[in-house]
Amino acid sequence: MAVPKRKLSRSNTRHRRARWKASTPDLVPITVDGRRHLVPRNLVRAYQRGLLTPKD
Repeated sequence: MAVPKRKLSRSNTRHRRARWKASTPDLVPITVDGRRHLVPRNLVRAYQRGLLTPKD
């Protein structure tokens, strides 16, 4: 259902934008090929399976 657009105040616009800031991913230590690496939690399985290679 279409909703008519309404003017949003500058204060509300900036407050809304401020809530959507990206946060840094939590890094998890894993061991690949005998070396310890810190990788994002959601990519741990990919590193373990060998789909991704960690940077040195």
